[in-house]
Amino acid sequence: MTVRPAAQRLDLRKTDVPDVLARVKAALQAAVCDEGPETYVRKRRSIGFRTERNTWVRIECRGRERLDGQAWGLESAAAIREVPIPTWHAGLSWLDTERDVMWRADETAYIDQAPIGRASNAPGLPPSWWAACNAALGELARHPTARNATPDLEPINAARVGAAITKVFPECAQVSLDEWTTAHADLNWANMTGPTLWILDWEDWGRAPRGLDAANLWAGSLALPAIAATIYELRRADLESPTGKLMRLFKCAELLAWADEREPLYAPSRREAARLLAQGVGQPPGAA
Repeated sequence: MTVRPAAQRLDLRKTDVPDVLARVKAALQAAVCDEGPETYVRKRRSIGFRTERNTWVRIECRGRERLDGQAWGLESAAAIREVPIPTWHAGLSWLDTERDVMWRADETAYIDQAPIGRASNAPGLPPSWWAACNAALGELARHPTARNATPDLEPINAARVGAAITKVFPECAQVSLDEWTTAHADLNWANMTGPTLWILDWEDWGRAPRGLDAANLWAGSLALPAIAATIYELRRADLESPTGKLMRLFKCAELLAWADEREPLYAPSRREAARLLAQGVGQPPGAA
């Protein structure tokens, strides 16, 4: 019998894990600030809460299928300099044989800034935010690491990118990822704060094709052309590089694989993909 991945078996938005919370609080000696119905921030694979000493604790669940030998993302991200990452203080992890998962808890500085959430909240961001974002992505790209990026829980490589693109655009047959940098690998408006920039959720960071982060943010903003254009101009060198163009097509293809006209990003993603295909992106020389 095939065992489903932990992300499917154990949705922490719907499943209570009082024993896990109790163990983390005892190990970190962390009392919850303002215990109540809104105390915990619950996501599919993580739970977070603010402590009485004004820190933040994030608890993550991983199945054994994700134990790939890489260090846990937030702890290893503490080595990155000149990027606005919440300061990491301590962590613990253990194997839960009953649930057949690994748990990880990390305590970091508490960030008193709300996540931007979505592109529609971005027009009010000050110029200093955009400058900080550009600087942070530049510094991150230069950071050396042996980690492999795992956007959406899966390692990124030419085979994955090629499969996503050809699923929607079967005429594409040439995916060559020649340029690699270091990326957050889950850069979206929900993982960035404002009006002061902090970048959150570092579990998937690592080496990735050049332009992945910028393409992800750009593609998620296409329903607001002015914001998408700002991102494009900010990271033009990445997004206009051969690998960056493939990343743009990759992100468009990922959305087009499941969306239809009811999705606000559908029409602009199809237009942008058509422009990239007309330039010959992902196709043999002379095919455009």
